[in-house]
Amino acid sequence: MATSQCGELAQTDKDVALQSLLDQYRDYKGGLIPVLQEAQNIYGYLPKDALQTIAKELRIPFSKVYGVCTFYAQFHLKPRGRNIIRVCLGTACHVRGGSKIFEAAKEHLGVGHGETTEDLRFTLETVACIGACGLSPCMMVNDETHGRLVPKQVGGIFDTYE
Repeated sequence: MATSQCGELAQTDKDVALQSLLDQYRDYKGGLIPVLQEAQNIYGYLPKDALQTIAKELRIPFSKVYGVCTFYAQFHLKPRGRNIIRVCLGTACHVRGGSKIFEAAKEHLGVGHGETTEDLRFTLETVACIGACGLSPCMMVNDETHGRLVPKQVGGIFDTYE
């Protein structure tokens, strides 16, 4: 498969990969969620055209496919950033200033909760807990946890990510 300069699959290659996936699941009952998961891996999110193709090929009403996508938080209908930022707003982080960390992140990135920067570099989210209460307030960028934060550190942390 051809790749772009960024190492990502080109659009037509993504469509071919989706068709190959659908060939595996076409006659498999209960395959919608695994198909959606893998389609999201292919595209980085679930574009409307891909959802329509999935519905058609699996012979499932589009409304059901869309309903599953919007029900489960793991599915995303808009492009996401290369770096996913999760700011913890759980009890320990809240008490120790998690909302100030989130506000600093919003201000630095210029986006709100669930939004992605125009350059597709970052997506900002809040979570109820990341399980690092001893490091509160904390956030994750991709799989890296940053703890014992103060608002003025946030921008510098983001600057270390491409």
